[in-house]
Amino acid sequence: MTGRGWSASWRFGSESVDGVVKTPTLQTRGIRLVPFSPRHITDRYVGWLNDPAVVRFSELRHRRHTRRSCRGYLDDMRAGGHGFWAIHADLPPTRHIGNIAAYIDRANEVAEVSILIGERAAWGRGIGSTAWSLVVEWLLGSAGIRKVAAGTMAANEAMVRIMERSGMAIEARFQDHYLLEGKPVDVVFAARFKEGDG
Repeated sequence: MTGRGWSASWRFGSESVDGVVKTPTLQTRGIRLVPFSPRHITDRYVGWLNDPAVVRFSELRHRRHTRRSCRGYLDDMRAGGHGFWAIHADLPPTRHIGNIAAYIDRANEVAEVSILIGERAAWGRGIGSTAWSLVVEWLLGSAGIRKVAAGTMAANEAMVRIMERSGMAIEARFQDHYLLEGKPVDVVFAARFKEGDG
């Protein structure tokens, strides 16, 4: 890790397949990101995706989710060579509390990251920020990505803070881009470049 004040480690089952780096397990104090698998698709998990409070700031809020739709998403992520992790945290007990995804455009060496903390007991504990920084650091390091980007509604102040804490800078703001509870809201986009790029 670079200048974050905490250590992390990652483990590869296999470093690459056909030149594409596989999703590794990433971990640091009390948090472990493991490649998302069918075992994570539980009724509890599907419940997060259908909970209006959990998906309040997400475009996931516009559709109903099922085990089948979740398996389809997992299959698409794997087929596309994207990164998709289940976040396991020591609360206690250690359990699956959310997900983080990285949509990777290898031709342009760009990744777009998104996160969902579904377990309400994990909210406000800094777990999302730590998980986010783990993924950003890995993408800009071992994964060979030159730019990591993300977007969120400006009203999602916690997500804006997570992006900024990971070293991302606001690049753009789209006025009244989405509707939140019937009212137009801005969307902000942030990014961080690999050192020496940008």
